[in-house]
Amino acid sequence: MAHGSSGLRRVVRELAKFGAVGGAGLLVNLGVFNLVRHLTDLQVVRASVIATVVAIAFNYVGFRYFTYRDRDKSGRTKEMTLFLLFSAVGLVIENGLLFAATYGFGWDSPIQSNVFKFVGIGIATLFRFWSYRTWVFRTLPAKEAVAGAESFLTVTEQSRGPEPRAGQRVG
Repeated sequence: MAHGSSGLRRVVRELAKFGAVGGAGLLVNLGVFNLVRHLTDLQVVRASVIATVVAIAFNYVGFRYFTYRDRDKSGRTKEMTLFLLFSAVGLVIENGLLFAATYGFGWDSPIQSNVFKFVGIGIATLFRFWSYRTWVFRTLPAKEAVAGAESFLTVTEQSRGPEPRAGQRVG
């Protein structure tokens, strides 16, 4: 049972880190969205897509170097490709909801736009959490983790020299 609780703690810690980066990304996303809407004449969904792209870039840095910094770092091209692919799906989820609210129902006041953008971000975040942890920032397979630890221990032992035998004086 102790193993199960440590696994639960690990997932809770991961969720907290994901939430911290995601919360900051949410502020970036909504901030850029409202700034673009206020400073330009871009249509609501175009302003939202720009904000989402800025938040995706922000979030990648946060996830790679904070939330998932202990995860496998080999294959960065594959990692980035998968991150962008799943982020693009999240972008479609997030902005599809805003598009439907704006153009399907005519809900396009600033408050309505922010509410539907926020709800879209929430739904897209559930998808992103699952896809990032499952496909993008994968844990090292146990065999690789053990091999890495063993090679570290071997290097450490070699750098110290041979261990003294029982009864042998040191120094």
